[in-house]
Amino acid sequence: MKAFQSFGTMGVLLLSASFVCAQGIAQTNVGRIPGMEQKEALRVNDHIYQATGFGNTYMVKTSEGNVIIDTAMGFFAPRHYALLRKVSEAPVKFIIITHCHPDHIAGIRRWRGPETKVIAHERFQELRDYQTMLGGLFERRNAAQYGIPRPLVRASAEEVRRPEYGADITFEKTHSFKLGELTFEIHYTPGETQDQLAIWIPELKAAFIGDNMYETFPNMYTLRGTEFRSPKPWLASLEKVRSWEPEVVLGSHLLPISGKEECAKQLTRYIDAIRFIHDKTVEGMNQGKDVWTLMNEIKLPPEISLPETYGRLTWSIRGIYEGYVGFFDEKIPTMYPVPASAVHKDLFELAGGASPLIERAQKLATDQPVKSLHLLDIVLDVDPSQVEARKIRVQCYHRLLDQAVNVIEQGWLRDGILQEEKAIKQSSTAGKNP
Repeated sequence: MKAFQSFGTMGVLLLSASFVCAQGIAQTNVGRIPGMEQKEALRVNDHIYQATGFGNTYMVKTSEGNVIIDTAMGFFAPRHYALLRKVSEAPVKFIIITHCHPDHIAGIRRWRGPETKVIAHERFQELRDYQTMLGGLFERRNAAQYGIPRPLVRASAEEVRRPEYGADITFEKTHSFKLGELTFEIHYTPGETQDQLAIWIPELKAAFIGDNMYETFPNMYTLRGTEFRSPKPWLASLEKVRSWEPEVVLGSHLLPISGKEECAKQLTRYIDAIRFIHDKTVEGMNQGKDVWTLMNEIKLPPEISLPETYGRLTWSIRGIYEGYVGFFDEKIPTMYPVPASAVHKDLFELAGGASPLIERAQKLATDQPVKSLHLLDIVLDVDPSQVEARKIRVQCYHRLLDQAVNVIEQGWLRDGILQEEKAIKQSSTAGKNP
């Protein structure tokens, strides 16, 4: 069996603000980024080769030309192209895109030749349009979540919106073709996205599953925002792949999983974990439990536990809860456009001003940093000039960062620290220049 790729290590790519510099890369952490030290493409078998990165690229060789599966994010695309072209310089007949995320499509232009056809699911363009519609929101959130400067996020998004990143062939449920000695069966397998597809090559017993499986618990809800990632279709998709009885499973963020028994074992564990979280959430909803109770109560049994370095159980539970029934929590104030923060000024005054709230927040900062942050929100909503409150907020963020194993959580905490330190600096400058 080949080992899973470490998502914790891969997260360095996403979260290091030093990794991006204009159109280039600051080399501080490159030794820790998967694929950066890869000298040769990984040979899976006589036909399949993998270039590793945040978003793997696969080349499938046939006697009549090559097929490329996913094309990586912009930074990795030239490297992946060079590694795989060392394996074969035969024409690329098809590019198959497992879904519309940028770390899968950004290299399309590099691989597309005069006769190359790009294949994607029929919802591919719809999902691209969704990302364009909310471009301002995603630009802001991706910059925060991944530690990437906003101008680069914007430039990358604008690039992959161009027509040459579109698909030539789309399908609804299945599409297949034969190239040389191999058959490519492409199936609609919604999961992490609603345009996700999987590829089955029966001659090789090989299944390519895109982002429907990681070494970690899946990102059933991502903090940058997403449409509802419904667990039931996701489960059906994974069960379909398992029914093929693959002997090698290839994911966009995995090293190959090899061996029929190992593939079945890993797929089954993933299926069982998603089903458990889904069923327990639905059960709790029907019992009248609120989302916060379920986020604290539901845990995976040890036999199907998965690391939470990418997806988190709590976010997934809330995503399922609100994905099924929306925002209303059966509490009357929620019906009205008056947030809980509307009473912050009242609480501030009842507490006797900022000092008592700041004092209590400081006491909570080490052992209960999230509670501390709630108190600090009251202070700073009423009086944003309270520098001491901002310093304690930074302290809380650092405390949470020390405990965090999830790369997305780490990204938001680092961004929070950065924003608060900027605000503190601005307050200090304003104090010196009245």
